[in-house]
Amino acid sequence: MADRPADILKDNLWFNNPVFIQILGICSTLAVTNNLTNTFIMSMGVMFVTGFSSFTVSVMKTLIPRKVRMIVQTLIIAFYVIILDILLRAYLPDISKALGPYVGLIITNCIIMGRAEAFGQSNGPLLSFWDGITSGLGYAWVLMAIAFVRELLGFGTLFGIPVLPTFIPRWTIMVMAPSAFFLMGGLLWIIKTIMLKKEANSGA
Repeated sequence: MADRPADILKDNLWFNNPVFIQILGICSTLAVTNNLTNTFIMSMGVMFVTGFSSFTVSVMKTLIPRKVRMIVQTLIIAFYVIILDILLRAYLPDISKALGPYVGLIITNCIIMGRAEAFGQSNGPLLSFWDGITSGLGYAWVLMAIAFVRELLGFGTLFGIPVLPTFIPRWTIMVMAPSAFFLMGGLLWIIKTIMLKKEANSGA
């Protein structure tokens, strides 16, 4: 397991990315990535919850009985998700409404529980916080890449700003969930190919 901040960053962004290596958090990939603004807010929300949940679990690990640690971790995650939901409703009501139930579903995101259990439970608070933030960042860049393609080809916009000429046809399928599935599959294929080529070259 990586124990230096730089190693943790590289691991969570690439070598052990929670989306294209661990295949976690896929539901939100299919649901919210047709719009860069919503995807960005969702990604920042996951980073916030993952970082603070891992930090809190690390701080409390000696106080949590082993038999109920999963329940306590879920309650900790729910606490931060509720805070996030309140903040979005107060300061970004339109985005909160657009995201709908997906903010609440962050509680069930396997990335958050996985990092709290695998890292926060056995490392110090600051390192656990960094691991949570960088795991969220690894999740974020994949979602943002998919959202970039979907919004650009589906709406001709980026962050709601028109960037494609009106005469270029829009791909309606790009704003539908199946497009996220196919783009995700294509991204996985590209990244795995790159990784395998690097492994082959390093072994040569």
